[in-house]
Amino acid sequence: MFFRIVIDNPDEMLPVIYTPTVGLACQQFGHIFQRPRGIFISADDRGRVESVLRNWPHREVAIIVVTDGERILGLGDQGANGMGIPVGKLALYTACAGIEPTRCLPVLLDVGTNNEELRGDPMYLGLRQSRLRGAAYDELVDEFITAAQRVFPGVVIQFEDFANSNAFRLLKTYRDRVCTFNDDIQGTASVVLAGIFTALRVTGGKLPEQKILFLGAGEAATGVAELTVSALREHGLTATEAQARCWMFNSKGLLVSSRTDLQAHQRPLAHEHAPVGDFLAAVRMLRPTAIIGAAGIPGTFTQQVIEEMAAINARPIVFALSNPTSRSECTAEQAYLWSGGRVLFAAGSPFDPVTIAGRTFVPRQGNNSYIFPGLGLGLIATRSTRVTDEMFMATARSLAQQVTDEDLAQGSLYPPLAKVREVSAQIATVVAEVAYAQNLAAVPRPDNLMEFVKSQMYDPHYRAYV
Repeated sequence: MFFRIVIDNPDEMLPVIYTPTVGLACQQFGHIFQRPRGIFISADDRGRVESVLRNWPHREVAIIVVTDGERILGLGDQGANGMGIPVGKLALYTACAGIEPTRCLPVLLDVGTNNEELRGDPMYLGLRQSRLRGAAYDELVDEFITAAQRVFPGVVIQFEDFANSNAFRLLKTYRDRVCTFNDDIQGTASVVLAGIFTALRVTGGKLPEQKILFLGAGEAATGVAELTVSALREHGLTATEAQARCWMFNSKGLLVSSRTDLQAHQRPLAHEHAPVGDFLAAVRMLRPTAIIGAAGIPGTFTQQVIEEMAAINARPIVFALSNPTSRSECTAEQAYLWSGGRVLFAAGSPFDPVTIAGRTFVPRQGNNSYIFPGLGLGLIATRSTRVTDEMFMATARSLAQQVTDEDLAQGSLYPPLAKVREVSAQIATVVAEVAYAQNLAAVPRPDNLMEFVKSQMYDPHYRAYV
């Protein structure tokens, strides 16, 4: 009944079971906890992780969402409270793409927390110690990955809400060993690139003509930039030319090559330029066609920033992606009002329609729930052995193609959530196409790939007895 209600009422229910409500649920997790919903693997379980996983009552697990709770949405270190994220994500896998609930396993790696407020909370469920770091941390993660493959052969593992210091490194370590991806890096990249593709249908511009300025230089922003670079290279640009179309701005200013504080994943996107410490000044100097917020700092797309973007561009592209809603760079109403209704807007959290000068705009979320459920369905249906960049490029194009002219006329850059299961089926199909093209699928190719994908989708029904 739960999943039937969510499937039938996605616009109302998805914000309840995921963003923005899931952020509050994580903050209060220990205080509202009633029953276990996944497996907690703690630092004290080193050496026996496999036996812990074997306690799970279902052997047919096909997908695991795992977090260590260090970077929950824009809320930071939530420790063991981060279990709300895998639970919520996997509910979306079922509701949006029909992955049967018994095939979904939420996992929290409890390695402690550096959040002193949590450690002092008598209701906190996790280890009351500082976070495990270094070799001991890596050994626990490796033991988990290895044990998961033994207990649930071929399982898809989604990394979720790991801090930058671990996220890129873990993805690089395991992406060529098991079927795994990081939704914050790769899923976000796909959904944002889809929104850019859609916005260009309105502006009439070409991707190589765009200049994109990111507010934030972490997992989400870097993932989007890297996938955008790949898309630009498909248009014939060199790597250097493509990277020059993407600029990053973080808490210490514009990423320029002279900075000595850059991490490895940031250096390719740092350019020769004078230092700029103010975001508005960066907008004025660089004259971007799009600004994408992914820093989790609320209110940073100020009226001056939006007005400057509108002065530079006839149809400025503004994505305020930080969530929950309290972390959004600006609201939909602010973006439309300050741009005179000319902005092409998407957000990471839901906003109500906005009416300006008699015209109603319907903003939609640039939310990963458009991407990862269908991706997972395609991987599971084909038993793909790896997740590749080509899959994320294919999902971005598929999502953009499913936006209708009617959607664009009301300012919507994504399809309605009411169609999310059809969106997921389409995305799963293109993911399956890539899996077969790259010889990654472990099942024979069916005659009708779309029908095969749809046949794998769980569709809950219940009957009322009187």
